[in-house]
Amino acid sequence: MRAALAGPVLDVAPRLLGARLTHAGVTVRLTEVEAYAGPDDPGSHAYRGRTPRNEVMFGPAGRLYVYFTYGMHFCANVVTGSDGDPSAVLLRAGEIVDGLDLARSRRTRGPDRDLARGPARLCQALAIGREQNGLDLAELLVLGEPAGEVDTGPRVGLRHAADRPWRFWITGEPTVSRYVAAKPRPSST
Repeated sequence: MRAALAGPVLDVAPRLLGARLTHAGVTVRLTEVEAYAGPDDPGSHAYRGRTPRNEVMFGPAGRLYVYFTYGMHFCANVVTGSDGDPSAVLLRAGEIVDGLDLARSRRTRGPDRDLARGPARLCQALAIGREQNGLDLAELLVLGEPAGEVDTGPRVGLRHAADRPWRFWITGEPTVSRYVAAKPRPSST
């Protein structure tokens, strides 16, 4: 599994679609992801270099990079590429395929299709938090067969490099999150 994740992030990201990730009694089939290419990508947490927050992104491939956002949510990424190459794939959405009752207990509102729809909900369903930052996915992530038809489009909510079509999702999958463009910041003049 680690060798498959050690490739370029734009090759690995669509390959993660259909993969199964298991943690804390719940398994999701990944249906939507976004690629982040480190120092070559202004949308990446590693664009400006290594920090204590993004250290895990610098390798090895096959680790989980978890970060806290908006002061209330965790998001999870699969680290890709070679050691020292800080690329990662954000896990945007998935379908619960095992542990449905447990996922429901962690996400008390909405229909089942929304249990892991969006990166924060996916982390809630899988009970992924700060403690899982750096987690080795060797026993938790199973790639399986590549997804059938895959669509691409812009990444969600970015102000920088928003035009790059580095969001990948399984065509027609109801658990895929809706696209939301970033709001421009008001001018400071």
